Amino acid sequence: MTLDEADDFSLNQIYFYLTDDCNLRCRHCWISPGFSPDGRSEAFLDLDLFRGIIAQAKPLGLSGVKLTGGEPLIHPRILDVIRHVRDAQLALSVETNGVSCAPELAAAIAQCRNANVSVSLDGSDPRTHDWMRGVPGSFEAAVDGIRILVAAGVRPQIIMSLIKRNRDQMENVVRLAESLDAGSVKFNIVQPTARGLGMHKAGETLSIEELVGLGHWVEHQLSHRTGVRLIFSHPPAFRPLRRVLGPDAGGCQGCGILGTIGVLADGSYALCGIGKTVPDLVFGSAAADQLESVWRESPVLNEIRTGLPHRLTGVCRTCLLKPRCLGECLAQNYSRTRDLWAPYWYCEEAFQHGLFPSTRIAAPKNDARLENFVGLKPGRA
Repeated sequence: MTLDEADDFSLNQIYFYLTDDCNLRCRHCWISPGFSPDGRSEAFLDLDLFRGIIAQAKPLGLSGVKLTGGEPLIHPRILDVIRHVRDAQLALSVETNGVSCAPELAAAIAQCRNANVSVSLDGSDPRTHDWMRGVPGSFEAAVDGIRILVAAGVRPQIIMSLIKRNRDQMENVVRLAESLDAGSVKFNIVQPTARGLGMHKAGETLSIEELVGLGHWVEHQLSHRTGVRLIFSHPPAFRPLRRVLGPDAGGCQGCGILGTIGVLADGSYALCGIGKTVPDLVFGSAAADQLESVWRESPVLNEIRTGLPHRLTGVCRTCLLKPRCLGECLAQNYSRTRDLWAPYWYCEEAFQHGLFPSTRIAAPKNDARLENFVGLKPGRA
């Protein structure tokens, strides 16, 4: 890919993995940060470096940032970080466990453009959530954090990571979300990475048959019994067409991979947070490299741009939704197989068990027709 061709890809969003620490010890975490029982991070992104990255990114098209971690709210300068996002007039997303969400932080978040916050809640009672999160009292602290956000004018999304132990609490979590005035509930599938891989090997996660069945139940039954928006994190091929092509579809493909870059707590540029454990997906350092050069010249990023979606393999190769899905999560696919173009594990397992929707499969020769079907040209976000 030439530099002129790379110019066609705007850097729309940066995922900032602000800390390498967390105040919880979640059993399923796909990054596995260090545990900080006192809620103070010792490994975090320098504030001046953060500001410099924002300044370099805005001419490249930056419109929003996501703050995540580790736990982003234990960054020692988190209030300054949020205020800088506000002053830069960028859209803000925050992924947090909610434990450290003080009123001052919630008020600052509410002042940002298009502020969205996701708070993890893995059960409808303290026993379940605290077991999953590894710290007693984390359920009550998370619920308090949600209340603080709502009081500040931010209706957060509740994220529930599904395993065998908590699957029967899904509807109860929705009812809890209603009572808290949360904006939505997202049911996450535990990924076979880092601590999540251990849960998969131990048989604590749900089988592909259970996951596909629960996804269908959420999409076609539970979602009709609540006014809270529900999202089940299965790939687009498993969603109703109204959720793929309609107003609820959203604007990003494949987690926005063609317009997103990650920044790790040490200032490294990476595909996403998985770069902490997969060095192949780290592209340079904010302290030493210009962001424009990394964004336009990284061999891995340019390979992704020219390869999606036609180089995808397995069931992804013949999926009708591949121009929109873009392999669902290339970082996860690479982490598992060391092949960027490997099929997403969920889709591959579903296909092997005869659970992949046959109406979403087409012969590769029909790719041109499929581009029109999903309204997206391959290789462009």
